[in-house]
Amino acid sequence: MAFYCSICEEESTRICATCTKDTCGNHLCEKCGCCSDCCSCEVALAPDEPENVIFVRQTTPLPHPHPMPDPDPAPEPEPIPTFPPRDV
Repeated sequence: MAFYCSICEEESTRICATCTKDTCGNHLCEKCGCCSDCCSCEVALAPDEPENVIFVRQTTPLPHPHPMPDPDPAPEPEPIPTFPPRDV
């Protein structure tokens, strides 16, 4: 059964000494054995591999979505029946 870090959800095989939650090696202090949420050491915890953040600027506008079609028009009303005039 695989366990996952309670902070970043990477696979974990270790637990925090204070809160006993599953923790990966990136979020466990080697000095005190606590996760980065519980650690009170003055040394900042840094992951083994820095996380790359890529910002993308959109240069072309997105196309407008297709408008909703008009609902079906109401049916034409039934014609009113007319009677031939009566001779009086």
